[in-house]
Amino acid sequence: MGKLKKKIFWVMFAILTIFLVSVLCIFNFQDYNHEKVEIENKLSRMENDRQAPGMPVFMDAVVYTVKYNTSNKVTEVINHTDNNVSEEKIIQIAENILESSNTKQGRRIGNLYLDQYSYAFQAPNTLTIVDNTSAKAKLESLLKTSILIFVLIEIIIIILTVEITRWIIKPVIESFNRQKQFVADASHELKTPIAVIMANAEALEKEPEEKKWLNNIKSEADRMNELVTSLLDLAKLEEGKEVQQEENLSKIVEMSVLTFESLMYENKIELEYDIQKDINIKCNSSQIKQLVAILIDNAIKHSETNGKISIALKKQKNDTVLTVSNRGKEIPKEIREKIFERFYRADESRNRDTNRYGLGLAIAKNIVENHNGKISVESEKGITTFKVVLK
Repeated sequence: MGKLKKKIFWVMFAILTIFLVSVLCIFNFQDYNHEKVEIENKLSRMENDRQAPGMPVFMDAVVYTVKYNTSNKVTEVINHTDNNVSEEKIIQIAENILESSNTKQGRRIGNLYLDQYSYAFQAPNTLTIVDNTSAKAKLESLLKTSILIFVLIEIIIIILTVEITRWIIKPVIESFNRQKQFVADASHELKTPIAVIMANAEALEKEPEEKKWLNNIKSEADRMNELVTSLLDLAKLEEGKEVQQEENLSKIVEMSVLTFESLMYENKIELEYDIQKDINIKCNSSQIKQLVAILIDNAIKHSETNGKISIALKKQKNDTVLTVSNRGKEIPKEIREKIFERFYRADESRNRDTNRYGLGLAIAKNIVENHNGKISVESEKGITTFKVVLK
């Protein structure tokens, strides 16, 4: 449920953030284009209007007009609107532009955030320069304001998104909790009649003529007991409140593997394991034992006659990787994800015969997710491998 809540939050947050960024970008882009057009207009007016030196085209414009020769040297300053800038400075600015320009025609507005000057070449041998400082200051001011607005609105978006997510997820959580409570209650209610059935069946086993029917009763009672236990385990795991502490994972896995040695021997299955020593992680030891038991039990049930089961535990960079492999019937690609769903059974008849309800791998997945890990399955060339990655 926590994952669903996070997913809803991040989707809403991303949508609102993208919308906000788009709006602010549009405003800045429009303002940039406006300033660019203003500078182009200033250059055009200076080119078209033949007015007396010292007479500005625009009162707020800082414009310089100079004459130059074929050696890219300024011969005359014929117009400038900023009395605070000396003619020597204007000549230096103009000659720098002339030296850096390959062609002496057309206009160059440049980047208003980076370039201080825009200019236009006019015939004959005339250069008009517009100082971008005023436009640059306006654009930078708008950009700073946009960043401030972005930060403030992002804070509001986070607060609103958290509250909206809670409101959206509330009925889902309530429904989920009711479902978990139903499973727990139903499981507890089933425990008692199952126990009574099994007790009576065991008592009647002493009567030889009833043994056949009693065996059927006891078998079904055992299956029901397994189902109830699995349902209780799932309900408990979904609460996610189990305490985790630093544990020696290597020892936990090794002890779990050894408990299955005799069963594998009876089933004529070869066991091969490679467990790296002293791998310590923060975990719930009882859940990890259950996880390993589920994976090994699953491997035994699906191993071919005289097959082999390989178990490995390794440290890979920051991850701890547990793999359980067995040789047997391949799992089709289309159902590999489904096998982790509760009550999913690829082969109804076979699962019925082996007293399996399709809850084992669902429990395994819940255990792994409770430890912020991932579980996956690969099945190629007759070898099926379950891989668990823990952080």
